Amino acid sequence: MQKRPLGRSGLDIAPLVFGGNVFGWTADEARSFELLDRFTAAGFNAIDTADSYSAWGPGLSGGESETVIGKWLARRGRRDDVVLMTKVGMWEPRKGLSAANIEAAANDSLRRLGTDYLDVYFAHIDDGTVPLEETLGAFAKLVQAGKVRAIGASNYSAARLREALGISEAQGLPRYEVMQPRYNLYDRADFENELAGVAREHELGVVSYFSLASGFLTGKYGSVEDLQGAARAGMLEGYFDERGMRVLSAVREVARELSATPAQVALAWLMARPGVTAPIASATSLEQLDDLTRAAGLRLDEAAMDKLESASA
Repeated sequence: MQKRPLGRSGLDIAPLVFGGNVFGWTADEARSFELLDRFTAAGFNAIDTADSYSAWGPGLSGGESETVIGKWLARRGRRDDVVLMTKVGMWEPRKGLSAANIEAAANDSLRRLGTDYLDVYFAHIDDGTVPLEETLGAFAKLVQAGKVRAIGASNYSAARLREALGISEAQGLPRYEVMQPRYNLYDRADFENELAGVAREHELGVVSYFSLASGFLTGKYGSVEDLQGAARAGMLEGYFDERGMRVLSAVREVARELSATPAQVALAWLMARPGVTAPIASATSLEQLDDLTRAAGLRLDEAAMDKLESASA
């Protein structure tokens, strides 16, 4: 499987990233190990998590995902051939991007993950209360110490990302090499209007989150009524508007034409988008995971791309 460069980081990743938000939450430790085994056996190599995963789950407090991944890495001895991404800034006990918090959070994440370095360390969300110079300086110390190979920015506006890149260049600090935007067939405007231009101009890697719109684009749910009891019901409700139903209809139509599934079509569209390195997607069963990984082999022709983009415009 051909891997793609992650910005100028020197890291290469396969065209799908496993979203670790499910580990220790909707996938217990044993299932998480099975999923990670299947994912890497299929030739994929990038795993995304965060210190905050999955603090929202009943009885959970955060750190569970990193802990599960750390146990898997130790059990399988796979650290050197996995690109490991985690984040700092959104978890309540380690909230914000101050220098002291970044240092403490990084050490906590390294301990939970059972590793002495992170491949990509993301600012999980912009922190306007802390000067960018302080945040970037803290990341620089981690890079210099060999604890972090590259840094990334998640949930940054184009303006703030440009500002950060300018500071890095002017002060000789490590720059954000990767961005993590919310991007899928429904949520297009924020990335395409401005962030895509920043990525292109500065040769940044792009790994999109909510790539399946919290499951909406899998076609599992046909209406709001179908969401009853769903773990992500609150995240999904907003997608069931007129435009959302038009997008879902187009995804299903293309899937039928290509003998594929809606999830494969939605991910293949992202993989084909200019500038996107790889989408992030999660699975809680081996069947779901196999469905997602097959997207890497699905090619959408011009007619299919036009149909999807017209419906989601």
